Amino acid sequence: MIEPLEALKSGFREEPYASLFGIELLEIEPGRALVRMLPSEDLRNLFGAMHGGAIFSLIDAAFEAAANSHGTVAVALNVGVNYVNPASFEDALFAEAREVSRSRRISTYHIQARDEKGIIIATCQATAYRKDDPLPLL
Repeated sequence: MIEPLEALKSGFREEPYASLFGIELLEIEPGRALVRMLPSEDLRNLFGAMHGGAIFSLIDAAFEAAANSHGTVAVALNVGVNYVNPASFEDALFAEAREVSRSRRISTYHIQARDEKGIIIATCQATAYRKDDPLPLL
């Protein structure tokens, strides 16, 4: 049987939505994930900055990987994002999700999106509902 973390790594490489944004899973361990998104002209908003939806997608990818890292399906209940700095198109963006708490049914995460210089672009608090279903990738 394949391990949950290895299953997530291989599954993430094949996820069509993450591929649209060029999001890569760099690191994963139980309750923690680090993802990266390279700058792309397709991700600019009307004002020439990184679109907030692209930043949200990066954050959500880190949340998805961290919340599902225990081997059972976890789905989002709530995701609250605060955008604190604009993202430059000169730098890759990184989002790291860290588990704050986990019970049988509910888990919470703190997620930060940063640029290559370490400047915080957005912060996030997210809550997941933990189902009993094993990851379909296993």
